[in-house]
Amino acid sequence: MNVHEFQAKGILESHGVNVPRGGVAETPEEAELIAQELGSDLFVIKAQIHAGGRGKGGGVKLAKNPKEVRTQAGSILGMQLVTPQTGTGGKLVRKVLVAEASEIENELYLGMVIDRESSCVTIMASEEGGVDIETVASETPEKIIKESVDPAVGLQAFQARKIIFGLNVPIDLVGAATRLIMGLYDAFVKSDCSLAEINPLAIVKNGDEHDIVALDAKMNFDDNALPRHKDIEAMRDQHEEDSRELEAKQHGLSYISLDGTIGCMVNGAGLAMSTMDMIKLYGAEPANFLDVGGSATTEAVANAFRLILSDEKVEAVLVNIFGGIMQCDVIANGIIEAVNQVDLHVPLVVRLEGTNVELGRKLLSDSGLDLITANGLAEAAEKVVSATENN
Repeated sequence: MNVHEFQAKGILESHGVNVPRGGVAETPEEAELIAQELGSDLFVIKAQIHAGGRGKGGGVKLAKNPKEVRTQAGSILGMQLVTPQTGTGGKLVRKVLVAEASEIENELYLGMVIDRESSCVTIMASEEGGVDIETVASETPEKIIKESVDPAVGLQAFQARKIIFGLNVPIDLVGAATRLIMGLYDAFVKSDCSLAEINPLAIVKNGDEHDIVALDAKMNFDDNALPRHKDIEAMRDQHEEDSRELEAKQHGLSYISLDGTIGCMVNGAGLAMSTMDMIKLYGAEPANFLDVGGSATTEAVANAFRLILSDEKVEAVLVNIFGGIMQCDVIANGIIEAVNQVDLHVPLVVRLEGTNVELGRKLLSDSGLDLITANGLAEAAEKVVSATENN
């Protein structure tokens, strides 16, 4: 699950991370009132969508007074913001963050992720912070500092200082920077994050002194841990999430929307990944990842089928089921029920193997459905890709 920048900053601030003062507004009038309360000499107005690169798309503006804040907020709210991460369709801006602007002297990058290979939280940092950190990662990866944290002992202060010295943070800010990194790690672990990112982590001028501040923040959370974080789950913005993914969660299905044209329904994450790889091998792209699980009911299969067909990009559907715990006749009944309820306007390829496979195939054969059968994964992938080309 993702949250907006203002929500991530709120979580980080509660763990001692230094963030700029600000507030979120849904109307230009609210934005002006926030600016009046802040009383700053310069304000930044930032579109709140679940995507990076907002500045490049015109979603970040500066204003010198509350009236200008109102005007700039009005120009951002309601816009269809297109960034490198939104795709060509963009995202509708419903909220803006109004914050005091900072006099930036240097921009850094700081992030934390789960490293699946080492089973550790890995901290990543770079002196090359700001909007082009992705370019740094791809072109000059040697500029990124990495530090793994043993989960048994947690982040140690010496590790935080090691990162800080690698970033060439001024000596007078070492203490503040150490507390900030420790606070970010504390928030990461206690909130069950899968990713936490501060970009930019800025060294700012505050009168005659300097400070280190999280000017932007991004946090992703492990969906499996949300039941013990009701406060974070309440931050979910359903406008920002794929409606099919939300519906899938309600039905206990694992579904992720993708950009391709071949709808997939598979049981088991490993088989689903293999199915998507095989589709790509034959020259097409999967439209989704969908794992119906090992013990799905006929109703769950029908719901899964409806989810796939609700995607307008889908030009064909591949059902690939290996019946172990899941029985092939259950899948067959689910397909029949779903197709009878939904207008099937695209080719359907079905490959069934395993428990009750003959019964499942007989049910499909006797149903009168217009479908294509396959005996193996390669054959199924080839047939479904060919069906889209001939459709």
